[in-house]
Amino acid sequence: MHFTKVKGILSSKNGMNLFRGCTHGCIYCDSRSKCYQMNHDFEDVEIKENAIQLLDDCLKRKRKKCIIGLGSMTDPYIREELRLKKTRQALEVINKRGFGITLITKSADIIRDLDLLTEINAKTKCVIQMTLTTYDGRLCKLIEPNVSTTKERFEALRALRDAGIPTVVWLTPILPFINDTEENLMGILNYCKEAEVKGIICFGMGLTLREGNREYFYSKLDKNFLGLKNRYIREFGRSYMVNSKNNYNLMQMFHRFCEKENIMHDNGEIFTYLKTFEEKETSKQISFFDDCR
Repeated sequence: MHFTKVKGILSSKNGMNLFRGCTHGCIYCDSRSKCYQMNHDFEDVEIKENAIQLLDDCLKRKRKKCIIGLGSMTDPYIREELRLKKTRQALEVINKRGFGITLITKSADIIRDLDLLTEINAKTKCVIQMTLTTYDGRLCKLIEPNVSTTKERFEALRALRDAGIPTVVWLTPILPFINDTEENLMGILNYCKEAEVKGIICFGMGLTLREGNREYFYSKLDKNFLGLKNRYIREFGRSYMVNSKNNYNLMQMFHRFCEKENIMHDNGEIFTYLKTFEEKETSKQISFFDDCR
């Protein structure tokens, strides 16, 4: 872990990452790709030490409220966050300034900040996105070794549901010959049903591999899945898109399930929902009375 000062924190689309690098250890992580030009070891997480002040200054100047996105490249709840509390500080600023929030994580540690998320959701819009890839707990620890188990993430989704906070699940990646099975898919989908998620994002059954993350992924296949690296090379070569042979059948099953359970499953519709700012009626009433003082 090391610290650095940055010149800006919000992207043109109002997204941000408080960290660069990650300690989750997911074997398929695209953020390891060389195209992102990370000039330090991936596990040596870079902490943007002035991010919170930059965020506050930026939101203070914004004329129009919007949804702030958090965690597209690095999970907001990596283990370093539990001590640093940068994510919590960012949520406090977003709450204070009256903006909405959506964040994506694989960690049940998000429940630590349930109080703040509930406050934001009462005034504007708060949507939590949770990645689920593998129903089997043993397999989960092989492909996502330092992350909350899928069962723990499911329990977090239920806690968010009980707090009235909408959730969206990322069903990705699905690794060919590893978790591209009907059993795995149905296990995750049934979790989504029980947790009453609003939507499920799925780009197909497969993953992407490019320079940087491909080499790391193959090294982990060699360690944990004997002979599978050579099968990947034979089947996919150096393809960027690595699709499961079961893609068609699994996607049909996915869409049928979502239609039956009334779960949003059109990616475009979900992304529009995530980006659309809402101001709750209670928040408008509070603002009116504040103005009258």
